[in-house]
Amino acid sequence: MGGNAGAGGSGGPDDVTGVLGALVTSSVTAPAPVPDGPPQGIGASVPAADAAAKTQGTFPYAADLWAEGLLWAAVLRSPHPHARIVSIDTATAAAMPGVHAVVTHADVPGDAAHGRRVADRPVFASDVVRHHGEPIAAVAADHPDTARLAAAAIAVEYEVLEPVTDPELAFSAEPLHPDGNLIRHIPLRFGDPEVTGEVVVEGLYRIGRQDPAPIGAEAGLAVPRPDGGVEIYCASTDPHADRDLAAACFALEPERVKIVVTGVPGAMGDREDSGIQLPLGLLALRTGHPVKLAATREESFLSHAHRHPTLLRYRHHADAEGKLVKVEAQILMDAGAYADSSSDALAAAVAFACGPYVVPHAFVEGWVVRTNNPPSGHVRGEGAMQVCAAYEGQMDKLAARLGIDPAELRMRNIMATGDILPTGQTVTCPAPVAELLAAVRDFPLPALPKDDPEEEWLLPGGLEGAGEPGAVRRGVGYGVGMVHMLGAEGADEVSTATVKVSGSVATVICAAVETGQGFSTLARQIVQEVLGITDVYVAPVDTDQPPCGPAAHGRHTWVSGGAVERAARMVRTQLLQPLAAQFGMSTELLTIADGKITSYDGVLSTTVAEALDGKELWATAQCRPHPTEPLDETGQGDAFVGIAFCAVRAVVDVDVELGSVRVVEMAVAQDVGRVLNPAQAHARIEAGLTQGLGAALTENLRTSAGQVRRPDFSGYALPTSLDAPDIHIVKLVEERDVVAPFGAKAISAVPVVTSPAAIASAVRAATGRPVNRLPIRPQAAVAVPTGA
Repeated sequence: MGGNAGAGGSGGPDDVTGVLGALVTSSVTAPAPVPDGPPQGIGASVPAADAAAKTQGTFPYAADLWAEGLLWAAVLRSPHPHARIVSIDTATAAAMPGVHAVVTHADVPGDAAHGRRVADRPVFASDVVRHHGEPIAAVAADHPDTARLAAAAIAVEYEVLEPVTDPELAFSAEPLHPDGNLIRHIPLRFGDPEVTGEVVVEGLYRIGRQDPAPIGAEAGLAVPRPDGGVEIYCASTDPHADRDLAAACFALEPERVKIVVTGVPGAMGDREDSGIQLPLGLLALRTGHPVKLAATREESFLSHAHRHPTLLRYRHHADAEGKLVKVEAQILMDAGAYADSSSDALAAAVAFACGPYVVPHAFVEGWVVRTNNPPSGHVRGEGAMQVCAAYEGQMDKLAARLGIDPAELRMRNIMATGDILPTGQTVTCPAPVAELLAAVRDFPLPALPKDDPEEEWLLPGGLEGAGEPGAVRRGVGYGVGMVHMLGAEGADEVSTATVKVSGSVATVICAAVETGQGFSTLARQIVQEVLGITDVYVAPVDTDQPPCGPAAHGRHTWVSGGAVERAARMVRTQLLQPLAAQFGMSTELLTIADGKITSYDGVLSTTVAEALDGKELWATAQCRPHPTEPLDETGQGDAFVGIAFCAVRAVVDVDVELGSVRVVEMAVAQDVGRVLNPAQAHARIEAGLTQGLGAALTENLRTSAGQVRRPDFSGYALPTSLDAPDIHIVKLVEERDVVAPFGAKAISAVPVVTSPAAIASAVRAATGRPVNRLPIRPQAAVAVPTGA
């Protein structure tokens, strides 16, 4: 697209959310040093512009916002996982002093249900409650305490129903939703079903419900507009989708609803839920006042999506040398009450069920079903993480059965570029998986702990724990994982960006939300690289800009970064063409660096500001990767744009009497395509490994008959700095993907996918136990006595 239609923007500090992964401190292999002077451009460790504000606590998030005449909102949520609503009486709440409005399902003027993929989730429950914490009503009052008291005063009569909490029983249970309990079934068929191997191993695996647990709970501010519309300020990761959902709910034209993205205090899937924006907008429209809501941590746990709990049954066939012959699997995912992105998660799980290994015959059955459990949805590495834990468990079983070193067994089956996935899609992107595995396998092992009282804090259980050195066993395990990049199965992955240059300042206008993945920093680097301008400002995001899609699957690095690059190159051409014509040469013979334009022969030398001569140049461009297709009725199809790979070696110490586990070290090698920002890449990998550590050992949102137990950080255990291991990034393979802008691949998700499998593998090596459940329970890490 050309340079005659663009969006406006104003100057100001860069709207960047810093890397969240540094929450848990660990010893990390240092990134390569950068040259003296301010770093800039692709390949430099350019710091985030807002880093100082965030570390000093002055960066504004939605919870910090204020407006004249502000009212406070509170949401009444169901105490039951499954119940029929007999009646709702709001009279007492509405009559309370200071209360301005109470809204229920009857006050929703437009679509009563919403959803990212399937519109099956009500704004407010009307006739039936399907999960613990489902919204029933919302209140706006002049004080937050008044709002909460009024919400509690709403009288709801329930007829409590028996919840369906076992996904295996969902097939035969009464339908929980008009669409039924089965959301999607994918039967994958690849090869000959009659083939068998000389050696067969089977396993049953269970993956728990990991919560994104963002550092900042959900919050937002809705402000009514004079035209009868509303502006909503929130930490949205897909503002245009949120706008369209809200407009349909409010029965307004999309132009009359505006989403303004505030600082995002962490996002790994939970920010895709619209449960904050919709009640806020309704209350602002009803009262004519700005309305603010800041969720408590309990509300956050109850409202947003979690990782899909998954049950996996596997059977691996191999020959006597350990070469895989056939993989059979059944995958059952628990979506909770509503569909959300569960169809996408199942597609990833089924497609990657065999892992980054060559499997000539594969037969996989995948289902995702509704239950009365908490809602599941997009969480980093969804689908791929669950199957990685299972197929790597199978590889360990196969290695033990054949008496082959686990790393060697993996190496005999490893995937490479040109191999075919069980979906029939050829792996055309770089797949240096053998190189990654060899790098972590050959990295020196850490020293064994000393049998010294002064070193006992290094034992599993921590300082003054009950562990004894004589009961500690060390284990080494491996995980090799893969994730897809961008959307899948025909998703239109388009993004739009505008680049403006005026004087010595460049402005990037792009609706790609900075969630901590570093897009705003990358956008600055791209413009610095292409135009040689140091001072680059990235405009805040709102829905007045063209859509860019969700911040997931590394898509903004690819499609939004690609759009910024194309727009910047169009501005570069506009800038250089007059100079090239004046000197009788092509623009390819001119270079821009450090704000100066020079020709190949040195005849031309001028600054960018002089070449602009007071003019403003700008261009708008789009980036759209090659199309994909849905999986067919046998699970076949070119469903993915690209794939990223990772190998992790975990070293653990296990107290085999107590079952306590300490992760001593994780060594990681990753396929990154190209390192765009070394410091940022290292931080993102560290963050992913740490999130995987939580999934492996501590994080599980527990429920009892559908009721969430202790939805707070006293009941949901996140890793702390005392749990963090030494992390060594031993190799980043920069084999560029030719179809991706800059050749770069997604970085954040694949360490999350791979590290839990590696930790479970290491615990198996230490204890001899199967370790078939994540997070690992203490009883699963207690070694079976010899002869038992």
